Amino acid sequence: MRVLNLLSLLLIAFSTQLISSEKNTSLEYYISDSKNKQFEYDYQKNEAEGSKLRDSWISPLNLSYTYSKSNPYVTKQVSETAAIKMDQPIFQSGGIYYGIKYSQAYQLYSDYSVDVAKRKLIKDAISILMQIQQTDLKISKQKLQIQNSEINLKLKKEQYLSGQLDSGFLDNAIIERNVVIQTLYDIETAKERLISSFSVISDLDYKNAKIPFLELLDEEEFLKQNIVLKMVNSQTKKDMYNKDVTIAKYLPQISFTAGYNWSKSDSQFSFGANEKNYYDYGVKANMPINLNTFRDIESTRIDYLKSKVVAIDKQKELIALFEQVMQNIDNLEKKKLLSVENKNIYAKLLTDTKELFSVGYKTEFDVQTLENSVEISELNSKIFEFDKQLELLNLYEMYVNGI
Repeated sequence: MRVLNLLSLLLIAFSTQLISSEKNTSLEYYISDSKNKQFEYDYQKNEAEGSKLRDSWISPLNLSYTYSKSNPYVTKQVSETAAIKMDQPIFQSGGIYYGIKYSQAYQLYSDYSVDVAKRKLIKDAISILMQIQQTDLKISKQKLQIQNSEINLKLKKEQYLSGQLDSGFLDNAIIERNVVIQTLYDIETAKERLISSFSVISDLDYKNAKIPFLELLDEEEFLKQNIVLKMVNSQTKKDMYNKDVTIAKYLPQISFTAGYNWSKSDSQFSFGANEKNYYDYGVKANMPINLNTFRDIESTRIDYLKSKVVAIDKQKELIALFEQVMQNIDNLEKKKLLSVENKNIYAKLLTDTKELFSVGYKTEFDVQTLENSVEISELNSKIFEFDKQLELLNLYEMYVNGI
């Protein structure tokens, strides 16, 4: 792609992409301990829910015990009974197998959902860090523009007092100075908001926190390692197994039944206690007939078909996002190259102006203005580089082998 050719040389020197084995530790670095703990509880709950679904086909043992005392006809009687009952399905027309597969798909989907939410929060933290550092550059740039506006105001004052300009030009210079100063205040306020937002997400000191440098991604690799796409595909698999479980629910089932029973009774007129125990076991077959059978199956089948369409649509959406980010980066690269051209122009003018200043043809104001313009162009290049990184962050948020 054209943008790859434009940026490949720039990215080689700054490559800090992290390998997948380092991913989790690196990502968790950016968000607070309390938020990491919340995500850890989410994973633990997913595991517990998955295990519960996996073993849901195993029926419980029913234990019962009864103790009663009565005195009918003034005859005191005491009785006790106890029983253990089991009714365990051993064949459900594939329902047991699909139930286990569904539990695995359910846990995988749930874990991906937590991963997506976690990476979204981490992306926000990194984005804010980038914006804070970018804002520092904007503040430096704005201060230079204020210096230039003050130089311009001084020149306009001198020209006005000497009669070379009317008051309108002086008024414009004053307004221009006020505008750039007010803009600086707005940028500083925006930085404070960013710092406040970062403190809510992370325990790190924003002044010392490191940010990764993001490389360009290949579209095929972006889709192959896309965590959102993996989550959507896992939803499709989950719905497929849920459909199979629902179908099996209405097919023949065979269960093994067994029980042990014990009873004991005693009364004032009996000679000793009357005690007995026995066991039973057998096989039971059943097949439910339900008016809503086909409606229930059709509902889960539709969920499955819809999830397949959603997966296809999500891939199209991600491709569109990738192409838009690449186009935005391409435009930002053009702006950055323009800043470099401007810097070269100002640098040449500065060299010539210094020579003219040395022989008295230019003023110190001219030299200072051009020096500031060179620095402003340099800062613009760095600001655009941050814009490119922020664009790439929209992709890396979903890229499994990324930051």
